[in-house]
Amino acid sequence: MEHESRRAALIQEVKETTGIDEAMIKRLVDAFYVKVRRDPMLGPVFEDRIDDWDRHLPRMYAFWSSVALMSGRYSGQPMAKHMPLPVDGRHFDRWLALFEETADEVCPPAAAAHFIDRARRIAQSLELGIAGASGVMLARGERLHRPELDTPGTPRAA
Repeated sequence: MEHESRRAALIQEVKETTGIDEAMIKRLVDAFYVKVRRDPMLGPVFEDRIDDWDRHLPRMYAFWSSVALMSGRYSGQPMAKHMPLPVDGRHFDRWLALFEETADEVCPPAAAAHFIDRARRIAQSLELGIAGASGVMLARGERLHRPELDTPGTPRAA
């Protein structure tokens, strides 16, 4: 019971200090995926795999609710879903750039910072997991680069 009361207090503190609620999460996710779907780099990756956005978006609301508010609404395996994607560090850089831009536009500063901190951790974790599953052990600061995804003029990940 002690654990649950500490968890509830932490969740309340996050809500009070950031203003994050389910409505804000929905606005952020909706605005972000509008940008993702229009993006020349990320759009095709998502469109090739998501055929029902009306089903996908509520899963993303639940995911971000679980990440930002520890709601426990999401049950799934994000790593397993991302493993087969044709992505590398460049895609994660672009995903983060769009996410950070959207969080700054949609959320008050404290909420944007909260979301962005978690997004950066998620991107790093997914990139490391995908690299490891591909047999690539990244050194500290090293980024996943998949030459097969290169197109003329495409820079490597930072």
